[in-house]
Amino acid sequence: MDATSRVGGAGTQSVERALSLLTHFTDEHPERRIAELVELTGLGQSTVSRLVSALESLGYLARDERSGLHRLGPRLVGLAGIALNQSPVHRAARQVAQNLAHETGLGANVAERQGDQMFYLCHFEGPRAGRNFTLTGRLAPLHATAMGKALLSGLKDDEVEKVMGTAYPAYTTHTATTLKALCAALDEVRTRGYATEVEELALGRACLAVPVRDRSGGVVAALSVSGSLSAMDLGTRERELAGQVIEFADEISTGLGYLHY
Repeated sequence: MDATSRVGGAGTQSVERALSLLTHFTDEHPERRIAELVELTGLGQSTVSRLVSALESLGYLARDERSGLHRLGPRLVGLAGIALNQSPVHRAARQVAQNLAHETGLGANVAERQGDQMFYLCHFEGPRAGRNFTLTGRLAPLHATAMGKALLSGLKDDEVEKVMGTAYPAYTTHTATTLKALCAALDEVRTRGYATEVEELALGRACLAVPVRDRSGGVVAALSVSGSLSAMDLGTRERELAGQVIEFADEISTGLGYLHY
């Protein structure tokens, strides 16, 4: 192996190690100490300290001088914004979702599918939504969410099985945990044009979602409204909310080139 190959290999390893450090900052653990990162990665303390220092100097990590804890830095927010702005779905959906949140007073969300999970592209809160954090950038399971079911509704049952397998984790007693139950729910979505979720992912929460299509007619995203059980009040407002979300989802689909016949 020549010197160039050795340097290239070492450089790649350093990049991989640095990125692995970033993955250990989560919603549950948004701040970390050097010692924690050493334990989590299995790397030596000198290596972790050097990588953290480099990431901090580049703005990918930030250090609280009082506590000594590190958190994700502002440079990552800038890169995330660039990535979102390059998404055709995000560009077409952002203002529409914001308008939906304003009109309903609920949370309005846009997501696309990434493998067997969904990825939040947009998230806005109406006054009745009651969250103090953003969902944008988060992942969530497909089988336990209205948005996930809306995203899967564009697939045939055998395609759903390839993506999802045949058994899924339960988040509450209301979660569909088998392929048969999931496919039955997807049939309902295809028939009525929207999906619902009532305490399937989290107790006390409900959601209603509609598929978003592009010019090919394929489902590329989902739009939803969500909130507490009392704010959503699906027992009496389901038809009303479904009509609203369908109207706004159609607006996004039109912006993506879908022709409604």
